[in-house]
Amino acid sequence: MSSFAAQWLALREPLDLAARNAEVETAFLESLPARPLRILDLASGAGSTVAALSLRLPQKTSWLLTDHDLLLLEAAVGRFRDWGEGEVSTRRVDLAANLETLLLADVDAVTTSAFLDLTSEEFLVRLADFVAHSGKPFLASLTYDGRASFDPLNPFDEVLRKALNAHQQTDKGFGPALGPEAAERAIALFEERGCRVVHGRSDWEIASNSADFLLEFLSGWRRVGRETGQDEAALEGWWLDRKRKISDGMLNVLIGHVDFAVLPAD
Repeated sequence: MSSFAAQWLALREPLDLAARNAEVETAFLESLPARPLRILDLASGAGSTVAALSLRLPQKTSWLLTDHDLLLLEAAVGRFRDWGEGEVSTRRVDLAANLETLLLADVDAVTTSAFLDLTSEEFLVRLADFVAHSGKPFLASLTYDGRASFDPLNPFDEVLRKALNAHQQTDKGFGPALGPEAAERAIALFEERGCRVVHGRSDWEIASNSADFLLEFLSGWRRVGRETGQDEAALEGWWLDRKRKISDGMLNVLIGHVDFAVLPAD
């Protein structure tokens, strides 16, 4: 795990916590048994799903966090070492290759956050088959859906949004990623398998006082602009404008996400 990755996860977590869709989470939580729980979290990173749901779970919960990045899992262990709200254990897993080695019979539910837009059609089919066959509830939070809006506007915002959405569909380790199409496709796959799905928006609403986050986030847009061959002069003009607006406390941004809960058929 690079220091950049750790910094980025720390910067985005408050926005993630504020964005998560309460109605979708409630539907998921109400489907869980009223006893101590065991939850499997996929692509856990440093444990943001634990941080979010621990605020709403009344019962003691044992978590199994899975990720391919061992250092992120170690960060999660350190973060929750003195947690006191349940047990947190980790397992290093290459989900692209070994998703089906996880034992869903041993858990009560499955969760993931900010992950599915990185995955491919083939992976989502496998995931839907895996979860639907288990009959366990599944909560997928914060899947990017391609929407972005800025206040105030800059004409180059839309150019970069389209470039970013195309870039999101390159291979992120799971085959060609679905990117902004992932949430809609995943919901359809689960519904095709007879599952009941509750879904809703979970947008980042990034206020002008989130300067550190905005600078880091939009520097990523600038990087994608370069990687996708955007006009350099136009790109740098946009970047100077956005930095100035951030410095002056004048920029607000909305980034679209979708949450959904998969519930066993009644």
